[in-house]
Amino acid sequence: MKIKKLIFLLLAFQLLLLPASFAGSSAETEPATITIPLGGNGYVEKNGKARINNEGLINWSNTSDVIAIYFRTEKAGDATLSLRLSVPEGNSRISLTVAGKTLTKEINNLGSAVIQLGKVEIKEPGYVKAELRGLSKTGQVFAEVSDLLVSGTALDNGAVYVKNNEGNYFHWGRRGPSVHLNYTIPAAAENKVEWFYNEIMVPEGEDKLGTYYMANGFSGGYFGMQANSPTERRVLFSIWSPFSTDDPKSIPDSMKVILLKKGSKTRTGEFGNEGSGGQSFMIYPWKAGKTYAFLTHAKPNPTKKTTIYTAYFKDLEQGDWQLVASFERPQSAVYLKGIYSFLENFSPPTGDQSRRGDYKNQWAVDAEGRWHEITSATFTADATARINYRKDYTGGSDNTSFYLKNCGFFNDFTPIKTPFHRKSTGKTHPVIDFNKLP
Repeated sequence: MKIKKLIFLLLAFQLLLLPASFAGSSAETEPATITIPLGGNGYVEKNGKARINNEGLINWSNTSDVIAIYFRTEKAGDATLSLRLSVPEGNSRISLTVAGKTLTKEINNLGSAVIQLGKVEIKEPGYVKAELRGLSKTGQVFAEVSDLLVSGTALDNGAVYVKNNEGNYFHWGRRGPSVHLNYTIPAAAENKVEWFYNEIMVPEGEDKLGTYYMANGFSGGYFGMQANSPTERRVLFSIWSPFSTDDPKSIPDSMKVILLKKGSKTRTGEFGNEGSGGQSFMIYPWKAGKTYAFLTHAKPNPTKKTTIYTAYFKDLEQGDWQLVASFERPQSAVYLKGIYSFLENFSPPTGDQSRRGDYKNQWAVDAEGRWHEITSATFTADATARINYRKDYTGGSDNTSFYLKNCGFFNDFTPIKTPFHRKSTGKTHPVIDFNKLP
């Protein structure tokens, strides 16, 4: 016992001689700092010439410019805020408003430097918006800003933001997360869905520019409607080639998607960058608050090993089906598989605006002509959500409809792979004479 006690005393004495940095709990540690690049997390809300590119904020010259930078904390607490910036010439005075507190700073550093602005109290976990403004300047621009730096106890449980541009995530992160409804096909129709019917209603105020409200997706293509500009809206139907490439011109003739027919108002062509294939769209002035129907047909040909995919669109207040297009896809010979819907923002500058789509009255028609109502789906999201760069995504069921919502930096989010179930409409299936479709 004396020997053990002596060894213990010697070890304790040696620990007392160690530097403080090795002593563990007695050493003070600096709070963690996160670096939030504006290239993936900044937006110009009210702008003249100010722009966000991969390097950050440039052309910031107008006092009316408001630059928003977003990050999410998982805990309330204090946050010390700094900016990495340079002032090309002269002196500038800027402000940063966070959590109801405005911090101001005089700056004039020619080279890039980290400038501390001050400390704020974040009162609850969730998304934090930092608003950057220019107050006065003697040079051409207020500053060029690359990063917002944050430290403090609000970060103790971590933070959510676009961390870097690996994989072009400044583009994908600013767009925001895409969300999906993966429909559960009734067992009696599985692997032999010849027709799929779906309806979309975009609530008023949710028709944000850059949004794709995709109704009828499947393994090989998708079909839905888009808000493309203040004056243009589209109904879009695309089929991917089985040849994997982002350049449609590189597809061998034997693996090209062939256009068989199209509607009188339909424009057709090729697409690339996210796979390649055949694309068709109609310019159509769809409106928020109204319901539109989408119908997709798959006709497999086992002999040719191809499938003919055809899309029809209907304004329920107009009453007539419109042919969008019909494509033949090689190396297929399958019915509709992997049926899903999605909500996507394809415009990075509008990723700070939320949007929603309501998806309702889903039906599958099997190869024997029997109708099957679809009332279950599983919620999923894209890689931007899965790697925890954005958490502003949700979905669910609302009585007899499913809904999807994304972007805008709202705080609620739905865990990926959550199952949804909507109520049955209690009505018979839509009445469609397939033989009389255009």
